[in-house]
Amino acid sequence: MEKSGYGRDGIYRSMRPPLVLPKDPNHSIVTYLFRNASSYPNKPALIDAETSETLTFSQLKSTIAKVSQGLLSLGITKNDVVLLFAPSSIRYPICFLSIVAIGAIASTTNPLYTTQELAKQVKDSNPKLVITVSELLDKVKGFNLPAVILGPNSNTNHNLNSNPKVIHYNDLLNLNQSSSDSELNINNVKQNDTAALLYSSGTTGTSKGVILSHGNFIAASQMVTMDQEVAGERNNVYLCVLPMFHVFGLAVILYAQLQAGSTLVSMERFELEKVLAAVERYRISHFWVVPPIILALAKQSVVKKYDLSSVKHIGSGAAPLGKDLMEECSRNVPNAVVMQALEISGVLGIGKTRTL
Repeated sequence: MEKSGYGRDGIYRSMRPPLVLPKDPNHSIVTYLFRNASSYPNKPALIDAETSETLTFSQLKSTIAKVSQGLLSLGITKNDVVLLFAPSSIRYPICFLSIVAIGAIASTTNPLYTTQELAKQVKDSNPKLVITVSELLDKVKGFNLPAVILGPNSNTNHNLNSNPKVIHYNDLLNLNQSSSDSELNINNVKQNDTAALLYSSGTTGTSKGVILSHGNFIAASQMVTMDQEVAGERNNVYLCVLPMFHVFGLAVILYAQLQAGSTLVSMERFELEKVLAAVERYRISHFWVVPPIILALAKQSVVKKYDLSSVKHIGSGAAPLGKDLMEECSRNVPNAVVMQALEISGVLGIGKTRTL
């Protein structure tokens, strides 16, 4: 067999070494994420770009333990579906990881969905609980689901205290204190177990549920971060401006980078000056965007007002980029490599998938 390049059989073989995936069937998304975290417990894991709220890896682990225990206290058990209907925030990965830590299944959805659009996913996935924000509660109240509310602990708009089916995130943290703050009681969650039920965009027909296992997330994260491992990169700071409900934001950015020990800076939505300010303030080294953001970085004069010297890599996906636009963006962010990702979901695919 040829070692690399196009062989006599016409097949191209990469020069990269084969990826070695964990063989332990008892690894879950969460255990794999924290496998090395004891060596950097005080390193920032999550930062809110707007408020500067920060969770270290140690604090992230203890918070996941509390939230997962709270979910168990609400009656959520293995293979139950929990709907995540909320904008991106540092609470989003905490909730996702807490759901999968107990063997339940996270089903993410677009926070811009109407009630009618959401109803299709609710009917198909049959969630036992919804995690949302107070601004979106009216969209889900007709489904008669128990709800956890993220965000400020205010009952002004919805009188949460009068609804026994609605609990605030802060109260969820205190529901069950039987385990120590840093203890993660993860029992009987395996690589082959379902972790997430995500939904396709529906561009070629009805939106379909796609089952992703813990092993799928682990494998995809290793593919994404292989170059970082080879280069010995340990201090990357990633800006997550793409939506966390989408598989790219959730798996390729959020999970892949946390398990690699990178710091993740979260933004709820894209606003050019806020992105530039976050890059300057938090010394962002990497971020993934879509072509309209590359266009803004290339064309908007405000870009030159900010110190973007920390940026090493800007990746773009979802649509092709022209060479001229990439080069123009590079001139405004001179230390960064600007690259585009091909649409290879059938290969990267975030692993093997099954549609419902």
